[in-house]
Amino acid sequence: MPDGRVGRGHRGARMCLMHDASADTQHDLPAALRGDLERAGYYPDLVFDVLDVGVGGEQVVSHLVHAETTFDADEVRRHVTAMVLTPTRLVVAHADDHAPDEPEAQSGALGAGPAVGAAGEATSFATAATEAVPIAQVRSVVVNHVVPTPETYRRGQGSRDLTLTIGWGAVGRIELEPAGCGDPDCEADHGYTGTTTADDVSLRVSADADGEQAVTGMLAFARALSAATAGRADAGQRAARR
Repeated sequence: MPDGRVGRGHRGARMCLMHDASADTQHDLPAALRGDLERAGYYPDLVFDVLDVGVGGEQVVSHLVHAETTFDADEVRRHVTAMVLTPTRLVVAHADDHAPDEPEAQSGALGAGPAVGAAGEATSFATAATEAVPIAQVRSVVVNHVVPTPETYRRGQGSRDLTLTIGWGAVGRIELEPAGCGDPDCEADHGYTGTTTADDVSLRVSADADGEQAVTGMLAFARALSAATAGRADAGQRAARR
């Protein structure tokens, strides 16, 4: 850790930080993770460095990289989400683009101030962040499978479309609807009823759009995470190698 030393004897003395060069040492993340980041094509070096900080030198049991392109009015926006499972934590990294005319960029809400190019003009920029969640805090792992012509499905055939939703309590979704009773002639106000669903991160892949390898990779990650949340770290590692 850096050692902070404060100079004495001078009014308004500045704090001097003794930098530890070992803090810059990167750990070896798996080549397969690096390869998936390269194939995603969204600032792989940036996402790799952000993940390196979040993983903190732990063993990588399994990983998942998901790139997405969205269309916002007349703009094309890119995002990438990378998740790494370690023996003790789920590390989630997300990076996306920001245009120079966005309110957040102008106000500096995303950082110290608007991004400025070499000529002094506002320029677009990217933000990347990680969240590390202890395995014990992962509340739900939901995998939604879509299979066409299920009557012809055979064991081991796999799904054509997968949606993976992971919840650990940081973000939730509430769905409300008017409440009622069993009396069809009742006109009383029964208020509302609803459900709360954990929805911290949700990713979808399709074999037709993303390729069968993307579906297989997401399923392997979901299997490893499910095993880990059940308290079977060794099972999670075996599932990730399938």
